[in-house]
Amino acid sequence: MQNTSHAVMAQRVEAKDSLDDFPTPPWATRGLLEHIIETDGHLSQLTALEPACGRGHMAQALREYFAEVHASDVHDYGFGQQADFLSGLYPAEGYDWVITNPPFRLAEDFIHRAMPIARRGVAVLVRTVFIESVGRYERLFKQLPPTTVAQFAERVPMVKGRVDKKASTATGYAWIVWEKGKTQGPRLAWVPPCRKLLEKDGDYDNGFLTGTTTENGPLQEELFG
Repeated sequence: MQNTSHAVMAQRVEAKDSLDDFPTPPWATRGLLEHIIETDGHLSQLTALEPACGRGHMAQALREYFAEVHASDVHDYGFGQQADFLSGLYPAEGYDWVITNPPFRLAEDFIHRAMPIARRGVAVLVRTVFIESVGRYERLFKQLPPTTVAQFAERVPMVKGRVDKKASTATGYAWIVWEKGKTQGPRLAWVPPCRKLLEKDGDYDNGFLTGTTTENGPLQEELFG
């Protein structure tokens, strides 16, 4: 008998033209910042760009750590600036970090686009299966190996169009990180079980998204196009 439970069936299969609107639970973003990158507390002096911000769940979590967060998305979800990251103009090394959960089918393009824009590093949240594929190895990982692949030890439930505290999933997720200036080979790390510690009561309320985020548009001088 086929198991049709939500956890087994939630495989994130989307149409090719889909916006891939699966908001990131804020605790999953905090897990990256607490356990994987810049754990010395210097983030409060840095800037970040979130170019697939959706309704702002990741951008608002980033704002808890960074001095400035610039948020945009190709679709107008009512948060941040409406802008196409892949075709827009952005300053070379204009932000310290580019951190995002990109549409899965465009993740490679987002990574290549982000690298010259980031001064310190790029981090993308992807399904764990992203590290598979001969084609992706040849196009991306062989030429541009990450510094860290950080697998979530616990599942990160994502629901289309909303965050849901009660959701479950059969899909594994990992943060893939490129830190500029680091020459060692890719390391495998784990985001340890941290949901209970990093989840906040207001994360699933509409009020979480009412905070102000720096929403400056792309600069129009010294642009990397």
